[in-house]
Amino acid sequence: MFPVAKDAEAALSWIAANDVTRPPGTVVYTQMLNRRGGIECDLTAARLADDRYYIVTGTGFATHDFAWIERHIPAGLDARLIDVTSAHAVLSLMGPRARDVLAAVTDADVSNAAFPFATCREIAIAGAPVRALRVTYVGELGWELHAPVETAIAVYDAIMAAGAAHGLADAGYRAIESLRLEKGYRAWGADISADDTPLEAGVGFAVKFDKPASFLGREALLRQKAEGVRKRMVSFVLEDPEPVLWGGERIFRDGRCVGYTTSGAYGHTVGGAVALGYVNHTAAITRQFIEEGRYAVELDGARHPVRASLAPLYDPQNARIML
Repeated sequence: MFPVAKDAEAALSWIAANDVTRPPGTVVYTQMLNRRGGIECDLTAARLADDRYYIVTGTGFATHDFAWIERHIPAGLDARLIDVTSAHAVLSLMGPRARDVLAAVTDADVSNAAFPFATCREIAIAGAPVRALRVTYVGELGWELHAPVETAIAVYDAIMAAGAAHGLADAGYRAIESLRLEKGYRAWGADISADDTPLEAGVGFAVKFDKPASFLGREALLRQKAEGVRKRMVSFVLEDPEPVLWGGERIFRDGRCVGYTTSGAYGHTVGGAVALGYVNHTAAITRQFIEEGRYAVELDGARHPVRASLAPLYDPQNARIML
């Protein structure tokens, strides 16, 4: 049992740019910002109860994010941070048939009506208690399944057995990288960092300026919103199907270098190399500025034409993840 922390909502509301005052069972995607508005953490917070949240961050950033959150809990609040990483194993079940597989291993109702996107439920799989978060990092229907470490093998075996009829397979990191880039999902440390704001990174939808409480970095973002951003993250797809982008390539707009790619991969769904990258400008960047330019990226000393998009290259309406 965890101790009651009656100010958990107030503490997280100050540290998170999104509105975390949602009902228990809700999952919120949010950034945590420094005073300049830069992104220090990029994570999800599942509300388990009025006094408790379950924060999930990237595998390589747990220590960094824990330290940031702990240092910025306002003094005097009844709130505390506990690292429960070692107690949980996480299996990501994601793809068009994810619901079919999950329904076969649990008695819980996993229909869209009962278990919509961005919600969290406690379910049972192979006799194990599983905290299921309906989220995705690959642009398809999916769940993160958080199970006690000692039950991980049994849960995995049950899922793989049920998934055999649906073509379920283990996915490597490169496959995930390809899918998340087609969808335009950002990765902290590569695409976003403490030097990039949500408005520059194109994740301003996760910032709630009008939420009940103020948040760290709000004033800096309000100033930037009023003045306009001078760099903007954009999705690119290579028009030539052969080369592969890896990140770090120079971006050209109308023959002038305007930035660099931050990460890249081959997009098997769109049929060409894909990348995310920042376009810089001396004045405020508008949608028109992005859309009217002709772009190329430099690879091995040659420039290759690319198509630029502010919308995700795959499923821009998010229909696939809302099934």
